Amino acid sequence: MSGVKRSTPSAEDFLLFLRKHNLQDAEALFKEELAKKDASDGTTDDKAKVKEEASSGAGAGGSNVLSSYSSEGDPSFYEEVYQDLIAFVDGSLDMYRHELALILYPVFVHMYLELVYNGHERQALSFIRKFGPMQEPFYASDIQKLGYITKKLHMSGSELMENFQTSQFTVRLSRDSYSQMRQQLRKSMSEKKHTILWNIIQEHLYLDVYEGLPRNKRQIDATSGGVIGESNRQANRAKVFYGLQKEIDLTAFLLPDDDDDIAPGEDGKPRKKKTRKDLLALKKQKADPHAPPLNRMPFPDLKDVDKIEKAKALRESFRRQNLGPDSLPSACLYSVANSSATVTAVAFSDDASILGLGFANSNIRVFSLLSSKLRGMRSAEELEDIDNDADDVLHRMLDDTTGENSKTLLGHSSSVFGLSFSPDRSLLLSCSEDGTVRLWSLQTWTCVVVYRGHLLPIWQVQFCPQGYYFASCGQDRTARLWNTETSSCLRIFAGHFSGVDCLTFHPNSNYVATGSSDRNIRLWDCVTGNCVRLMTGHKNVVSCMAFSNDGRFLASGGADSRVLLWDIAHGHLLGDFSLHENTVTALCFSRCNAVLTSASSDCTLHLWDFARFVGELNLEELNVAHNPTVITNSKAYKVTTFGTKDTPVVGMQYTRRNLLLAVGTFL
Repeated sequence: MSGVKRSTPSAEDFLLFLRKHNLQDAEALFKEELAKKDASDGTTDDKAKVKEEASSGAGAGGSNVLSSYSSEGDPSFYEEVYQDLIAFVDGSLDMYRHELALILYPVFVHMYLELVYNGHERQALSFIRKFGPMQEPFYASDIQKLGYITKKLHMSGSELMENFQTSQFTVRLSRDSYSQMRQQLRKSMSEKKHTILWNIIQEHLYLDVYEGLPRNKRQIDATSGGVIGESNRQANRAKVFYGLQKEIDLTAFLLPDDDDDIAPGEDGKPRKKKTRKDLLALKKQKADPHAPPLNRMPFPDLKDVDKIEKAKALRESFRRQNLGPDSLPSACLYSVANSSATVTAVAFSDDASILGLGFANSNIRVFSLLSSKLRGMRSAEELEDIDNDADDVLHRMLDDTTGENSKTLLGHSSSVFGLSFSPDRSLLLSCSEDGTVRLWSLQTWTCVVVYRGHLLPIWQVQFCPQGYYFASCGQDRTARLWNTETSSCLRIFAGHFSGVDCLTFHPNSNYVATGSSDRNIRLWDCVTGNCVRLMTGHKNVVSCMAFSNDGRFLASGGADSRVLLWDIAHGHLLGDFSLHENTVTALCFSRCNAVLTSASSDCTLHLWDFARFVGELNLEELNVAHNPTVITNSKAYKVTTFGTKDTPVVGMQYTRRNLLLAVGTFL
């Protein structure tokens, strides 16, 4: 096209392009060629400046995003631009104002960093002091960290800086709000001010524009708060198999064989209970269309001992009490008193026969909650005389003379933060501040494997519901998937922008949910290793999570004292229960899925009517594009509250018959 004049890219443009795409080898070669050319032609002042910036500018912090922080002349101009942006948002129509206000915080951050990068320390300090207090309260801690970055040198090694350099801040806008911003911003600002502002928006913000009406203030507040903004809709489009697989045939192991299954009839003769009817109901159970294929996640074949354990669990479920507002659970609280160290981890075995406690002094204590004691293995000489083919060979291997009510496990070198029993109660996992996961045998009471891989303290570890696999998470911002047969991890789940504080397995063992200090929740596919759900809404650290027993819903609690309920099928926030006054420390669903229980540092346990909550949802209308109204009427769903005098509950679990067990440290 002869009528168009094309500008020739400068050497600086080439260097910025190569640095932005991390083409280090090409950048080095280009610098060499540039140096040779300068030596032959004579280096001008402009070329010398380009070389200096290429060697020290953005590269000083190793950050590609810093190269976009170019000076725009008068540094005081930034305050005027931001003030005009605030005036534009405040002057917008009510239906657009709340969505347009979402751009204020990321623009504030990048304007401040641009001032610091270009050496305008005094103006940057004035900018953050003037506009910092205007931001949302849940960004206060991030703004405090931002205030520590006062020089260009401080950008290197800053976690906050790293977060902003690796991802654009996501802002979700309706099509109408986006059009309003594009049209009216240009009219309300001078050309120079608009250029400064729009360059920042284009470079550092990801505008997720959707079709439909703009969201109101309540809808926006429900999902805002993430370190890098809201989750974009593309992050939640992957299919999730949230259903449960059909149980294997356990008929041979479920026949009544104990006194509990026999009850006297009217004539005094024993008669069989309803166990056979329950067995028929299990056989007629239809396959869940949302369940994953049976061979999607490879597991070893079940042994007879495993099937017997499953059959025992099913027999217990047949006698389970169904809970509700008119049928509250009984609760049993174990208080840890006069301990020499703080309790930092709690775990119950699935059958509630064993309790494990981890302490800040690196010790682990295992307690028997039944009349039977914890036994050790017989000596090697005695084991040689045992018949290996006997049905009760494992029972014969244990020495009754060594039985104790509790056992102490020593091995970690720092605080123990997580514990988890295997489904068959033969193994115990522990994780620690020392960066290791240990696998303990509960037959020999020794450590059999030490798993290394995390670079920093590990906050939680958990067996999957079927055993064999387990997951861990830590301060190194990753979660990892392992199995008990190999010492190296199988998957590394990386994507959080801060330490991963908690995790939980999905009931079908195909997914792991993680909660982080970046205030985000992610759902990871154990098979592919991909993040298939990203959910934002917490305003502080996510401290605990629990899946509903049907696998469709996820409950999360945080340091913001809130309990949030999520739909895993589409990643939507459905409920916000905010009656606690301190950090939510534990969550669990009753075995019948009717009651959700939350524990907090405020020494209370709230019981929520989860069955009613789900019954009032219109699940058929939920889809990725449709944002449902978040239910916030907490008092309407609270069934009751259990209070303790001075014992914050740190762990709890429902037994197979729906007895609520809880553990806390007496203050």
